[in-house]
Amino acid sequence: MPPPAAIAGPWALAAKPMPVIEEDRTTAAAGGPRVALRSLDTLWFQVAGTVCNIACAHCFVSCSPTNHTHEMLRLDEVRRHLADAVRLGVREYYFTGGEPFLNPEMEAILEETLKVGPATVLTNGLLLDPARCARLKALDDASDHSLDLRVSLDGYDAATNDPLRGEGTFERILGGVRNLVAAGLNPVITVTEACHEAGTDDGKERFFALLRTLGVHRPRLKVLPVFQLGAEVERSGGYESWQRLRDSDEPDGGWDHLQCSSCRMVTDQGVWVCPILVNEPAGKMGETLADTLGSFPLGHSACWTCHVYGVSCKT
Repeated sequence: MPPPAAIAGPWALAAKPMPVIEEDRTTAAAGGPRVALRSLDTLWFQVAGTVCNIACAHCFVSCSPTNHTHEMLRLDEVRRHLADAVRLGVREYYFTGGEPFLNPEMEAILEETLKVGPATVLTNGLLLDPARCARLKALDDASDHSLDLRVSLDGYDAATNDPLRGEGTFERILGGVRNLVAAGLNPVITVTEACHEAGTDDGKERFFALLRTLGVHRPRLKVLPVFQLGAEVERSGGYESWQRLRDSDEPDGGWDHLQCSSCRMVTDQGVWVCPILVNEPAGKMGETLADTLGSFPLGHSACWTCHVYGVSCKT
């Protein structure tokens, strides 16, 4: 079994005690386990919807230039959810897609977010030109809160990355990383285990060595397992019937290790339980954050992946 996903290196975020939200004691349907929202400390935004400038072969949301399952969030929508989030004690904010920088209001959205908390953007790096990176650095410098950029890369070279992310993307991604470094920003590189050996010590060191050649003096790497959803089903197959959580799987400490015990995801269509299940109708919990403070049934196979691999999408 691959190791739990985590930031490799000494710069991971430290855990902080959080206020407790009263647990929903609803009995789990069909005897399955439920996870309580212990604290709403992390809020995700599907800020670009499912629209992306590439179509990765392993994308569990099947994002592409033509996928409009979820549309882009407008600045006024984000402001409304930010106001709710502040009232509910959210501590940090993440932006994903699709490709966030396809959203024409992305930088304005970050400016608003950085007024209330730290922000992280998950990007494929292809739109990180020098001018944009300079503006992102200015936003970071002007805020009391931190701005992090997470750049996806799925190989040590074009031969390993490009079959997954598209022809020519490896060099373009490296160019985006160089631009961030030149602007004074230190990106986190995110890789999935679709890249063989990415989670091993040797594999991590290969990525660290690559990043150092780009001028990254304190390389940061996050390794994630592959979710067998969306485009990944066509590439390697979907989940087996046995890959589901049962009451007997609950650890002694409960389900608090799962990210859904402390996060929610906003899309243009409402609020979902987590960043993974945004294409699953059962993953939607309501229209506002206040609708989603109860427990959630761990009935999807992706919940099994989060449990078995110790997944956290957070930086």
